[in-house]
Amino acid sequence: MQSSPSDSDPNAIPSSPPIVLSIAGYDPSAGAGVLADLKTFAAIGVYGMACITALTVQSTQGVRQISGVDSGIVIETLDCLAEDACFGSIKVGMLASVSVARAVVGWLRRRQRVPVVLDPILKSSSGKDLLEVEGLNDLREQWLARVDWITPNLAELAALTNTPIAATYAETEDAAYRLQQMAMQRGNAGLKVVVTGGHADAPNDLLLIGNAYLWYPGERIQTTSTHGTGCAFSSALAARIALGDEPAAAVQAAKEYVSGALRTAYPLGKGKGPLNHFWQRT
Repeated sequence: MQSSPSDSDPNAIPSSPPIVLSIAGYDPSAGAGVLADLKTFAAIGVYGMACITALTVQSTQGVRQISGVDSGIVIETLDCLAEDACFGSIKVGMLASVSVARAVVGWLRRRQRVPVVLDPILKSSSGKDLLEVEGLNDLREQWLARVDWITPNLAELAALTNTPIAATYAETEDAAYRLQQMAMQRGNAGLKVVVTGGHADAPNDLLLIGNAYLWYPGERIQTTSTHGTGCAFSSALAARIALGDEPAAAVQAAKEYVSGALRTAYPLGKGKGPLNHFWQRT
């Protein structure tokens, strides 16, 4: 086994891991949002920083209340972090308000070289709206022009493309292509679309990159600990991108991470519990 510099020199300074920034909401149950993102980053081996876009009152039983953070505070936080650190990638989750969504996408436009993964969160698993209605148009018109990756589930894909929820592989591919073309019409020819199929009967994921459709077979894992699966997947994907994985390998690694976190999850709370984010280190 090859030794590391710290093995031979206990005073050696370890090399810094990539930094991944999460821009998302705060879930006090730590199953989703920035707390879950930070756990995912740590488990995969990158350093996580975070900017909170909204405070929520929620538990494993659902979301009771949402209070958006002032967009000025959000941008001040992002500027403060960016002045201090360089990001290997950025993951964006819950935006909550139109004002925050517009402020953040404007901030991202000034950092064109940093890969951005957008998890287009529209509703909580309990059905609570997590983005103002006008924000959906902003996702189509402004965000598709900037992000490098987008990770909708089937319902989010349908909402973004204004199409019925896909029921077949062909319909999923058609909707993903439509979303890619929407981005291209807005000047973004490089959008990579990952459709997560966890809500489908067959939980298979699709990656559309360029003209290639890559399917990732999945398995139905019997567990009630499913809170935050989309957050974990998009965060794992952002982490793997920051570590230098090629797109197809990054998606595969993110899918394997979430599958393991579901398979090893343990019951917490009275509702849909969180994943076991640190399963790889236990």
